[in-house]
Amino acid sequence: MANPASSQNSKRAAVRKALDRHKVYITGQSYSGGSYSARVLVDGEAYWVDEFRLSQLLQGLSPAELELTPASDE
Repeated sequence: MANPASSQNSKRAAVRKALDRHKVYITGQSYSGGSYSARVLVDGEAYWVDEFRLSQLLQGLSPAELELTPASDE
């Protein structure tokens, strides 16, 4: 049987790992012709995403899992 301290430490480690998975920063937003798009920064790489993909990123999916292509610097 695990002692309470080691159990608590493993739970904290799991939460820390989940929080450090990737951070999503919204750096720009655009509304055009009734559609929304956002420029996001994830792990140092910029992407343009629609509202659905943004919600998926915020739920924890990675850009690779969503098959996103990095935004070009124009």
